[in-house]
Amino acid sequence: MEALLELYNTHQGLIIEIAQNAVLTILVLIVASLVSKMISKGVDRGVKKLSGGDEIVARLLAKTAGYTVYLVGMVVILDLFGVNTASLIALVGAAGLAIGLALKDTLSNIAAGIMILFLKPIKKGEFVEFGSHMGTVVDIGLFNSVFETADGIYIASPNQTIWNSTIKNYTRNGKRRMDITVGISYDDSVDDGLQVLRTLASEQEHLIKEPEPQVIVHTLADSSVNLQLRAWCPRDKYWETYWGIQRQVKRRIEDAGLSIPYPQRDLHLIYKDKDEVSQAAAKH
Repeated sequence: MEALLELYNTHQGLIIEIAQNAVLTILVLIVASLVSKMISKGVDRGVKKLSGGDEIVARLLAKTAGYTVYLVGMVVILDLFGVNTASLIALVGAAGLAIGLALKDTLSNIAAGIMILFLKPIKKGEFVEFGSHMGTVVDIGLFNSVFETADGIYIASPNQTIWNSTIKNYTRNGKRRMDITVGISYDDSVDDGLQVLRTLASEQEHLIKEPEPQVIVHTLADSSVNLQLRAWCPRDKYWETYWGIQRQVKRRIEDAGLSIPYPQRDLHLIYKDKDEVSQAAAKH
């Protein structure tokens, strides 16, 4: 006890200073925590309102704002204990440059992620295709993005791969055109076949009237005259309508007295006289 009292009397000023700094540090951490939560919530609400409810961008900016508050709090704490923060910031900058050069591919993914988040070629919940992959966007992160394919496969792709690919967004426009092709025999009436497709299109409640469906002679193929129905449909009813028309088109063609031919070739056989065949064989 006497030793402690002697230590206190000897270093009283230093101990009081450390205690004050410790109390201030705790206060700075508490204030930083409260301010971080408040700013994060404010940024989250504000970004959602400005971006029309984009959760991914709002979450990213809210986290960034929260971490920035903590970073400022750490600089204040270091300054309380007499650390030269100017030199520390310069050191961190130099270290950041070295780390950036070493992790350039990772930073490229971050840059691509930021571009995707702000330019929005894809959004959460949209069905897209990039490269050789197709799927619904589950999440967009700073490093990679997550997709779920139609058959339930999980795909995590680096953002740089997505950004450097041509992106097909099947959801964004709200409607899609379906092309239904069916072949009829060359002996059948083309006008009757077109009328079958025209009638079938008029009976579909989900097809869009404007632009109106088109029925055309698409191809004069080797074995058939290929007719095609081109019609627009809301994206949420696309596959339901597409499969329904495909199921009906064969029966409608047959009910109209038309036929869907198999691929066929005409072979012409030339018979030679036996004497000519013998003479040809003798020459060889």
